[in-house]
Parts: sequence; structure tokens; C-alpha cells
Amino acid sequence: MSSFNELINDSRPVLVDFFATWCGPCKIQAPMLEDLKRRLGEQVKIIKIDVDRNPVVATRYHIRSVPTLVIFRNGEIKWRQSGVFSADELEQVLSAIDGLGKTT
Repeated sequence: MSSFNELINDSRPVLVDFFATWCGPCKIQAPMLEDLKRRLGEQVKIIKIDVDRNPVVATRYHIRSVPTLVIFRNGEIKWRQSGVFSADELEQVLSAIDGLGKTT
């Protein structure tokens, strides 16, 4: 748990994907997160947490369905939602939270 706390305690946004290997929608979400990482690079940290291998973390954050995406900044939850989100949608969320991504 302490290593997870260290990961989310970052000054830049940390997007955590709570997933399971058996989850179909999680498999759909994965390439969208890779696309988001290509777009934003080091502006955001993206972490994948397998809920079956990390039940203590999943329980602590009340993960009831997968995929659940949570954005942390300095260890605090800034946004949380379950379901599949496109890279565009996530970029909009991050932009609203932290001004990241597109500048138009």
C-alpha cells in the first residue's frame, strides 16, 4: 500500500486504471490509455492496477466494477469514473482538472 501511495503522490496528474485480466471492457480501455500516454507524454503518469492481484488497494478505494479510472494529484482524488473512456474524453477531463493536453 505504501508503494501505491508513493505512486499517486505526484505533482502531476496520476491516472490509475483499476482493471482485471478477465474483463472485456478493460481490454478495450488499454489501447486508449496507450494513445493518451503518446499524446501527453510525461505530463501525466498512467498506472494500471490489477484488482485481483491488489485487493487491498482496490478495497481501500471502493472499486466495485472494472474498469474504474481515478485521477489523483498530490495523493488526492480529482476525478473518478467507471467504464470505458476514449483518449479524447480522458484528455478533456485532464485538461479540465489540470490544463493538460490540447491548447485551442
